[in-house]
Amino acid sequence: MSGGSLRLRLLLAGAVSVLAALALSALGLTLLFERHVERRIEAELRTDLTQVVAGLDRNTDGKIVMTKPAADPRFERPLSGLYWQVEAEDTRLRSRSLWDAELSLPQDAPPDGAEHRHRIADGPAGEPLIVIERRITLPQRLRNEAVTVAVAIDAGEIDQAARAFRTDLLPYLGLLALFLIGAAYAQVAVGLSPLTAIRDRLSAIRAGKATRLDRSFPREIQPLATEIDALLDARDLQIRQARARAADLAHGLKTPLQVLAGDVERLRARDETPLADEIETLLESMRRHVDRELTRTRMAAGNPDARSDLARTAMQVMKVVSRTPEGGRLAWKPALPEGLFARIDPDDLAEALGNLMENAARHARTAIAITARREDGRILLRIIDDGPGIPEAKIDDALKRGVRLDRAGGAAGLGLAIVQDIAEAWDARLTLENTEAGFTACLSLPAA
Repeated sequence: MSGGSLRLRLLLAGAVSVLAALALSALGLTLLFERHVERRIEAELRTDLTQVVAGLDRNTDGKIVMTKPAADPRFERPLSGLYWQVEAEDTRLRSRSLWDAELSLPQDAPPDGAEHRHRIADGPAGEPLIVIERRITLPQRLRNEAVTVAVAIDAGEIDQAARAFRTDLLPYLGLLALFLIGAAYAQVAVGLSPLTAIRDRLSAIRAGKATRLDRSFPREIQPLATEIDALLDARDLQIRQARARAADLAHGLKTPLQVLAGDVERLRARDETPLADEIETLLESMRRHVDRELTRTRMAAGNPDARSDLARTAMQVMKVVSRTPEGGRLAWKPALPEGLFARIDPDDLAEALGNLMENAARHARTAIAITARREDGRILLRIIDDGPGIPEAKIDDALKRGVRLDRAGGAAGLGLAIVQDIAEAWDARLTLENTEAGFTACLSLPAA
């Protein structure tokens, strides 16, 4: 996929969206987990606070004492991170875990029975604390004295739990990211498959295997397919009109050319042979131009049903050319196996072979060989003459339109241009080369 690929852009956008969504999800889930853990810890602190209050009593001296410690053993372990503290009018009680430190509570006066929640930055071991504080009035047997009870826990436990949660969560988020990116890829592939179908159908149209898209596509793509078919219809109409005009022009020139041919004969009858020869040369050039235009208007390029029997067509053309004055002096050596069929209109194939064989007959010294074979889905047809050939530096020029090259007194001109037109129309290729066997014109045709 290139940098300008729509598929790549959609996949990148999907992957970025997935990763951003999972990052936000990880952050949100961690915050929710921290809130949940904090609520659970606060619930436990309230339970501990209730146990601390339930353990208060008075000794024989009338002082408030803790007669029944809270159940959590961490209250008895110094600097364990779990603490309680009771403040009365003349007494301050502390859990053993506070050791010789005290909880520095804010100087507020909560109403009786009300609960305050605090965060203290520095605990006995320098740790942050979460504190639940409640001011209560003791029962009558304890003289209705008002006391403040506070229970605190190390807030770092929440951070530790959150870190452990993130560590456990990340592998699952990674797997989820891979799954979602894979799902995005599948979604992009399914979403773009109609465009792939259009591309394949257009390739088939260009290759002559189809004429229109002519398929049902999703609602969003169907207007595009309809417009493409309409464009193809307009193009075909323009081609038909252009062919009709070219054919009319070519046929319109036929009659004047025939009249001029008669004038040439009359000039010869008057012993004006040089002028007659000059006009006849011009007539021949004009006639070949007209024939070329008629060939181009007749070509049915793109017909998916076109099919030609190569050996049969080549033999028919060879029999005609071999009866001409130039062909009759040569030995013709065809080696054409049966069963070779090319995807080309038979008339167009005959026109191309006729031009190639006539060109070979003009320049061959004694013989012309014609061979054909199938190779990699194509048919290679070669016409080899034993003439002088074309200089290597000028072979490329021989295939250029309008270029004429002298070869052994003859010319390679418009005939090759006609063959080039036919080859381009049928996805064929014409190549010229000098070989040990002789000058070779190779026509590579798509196999039917």
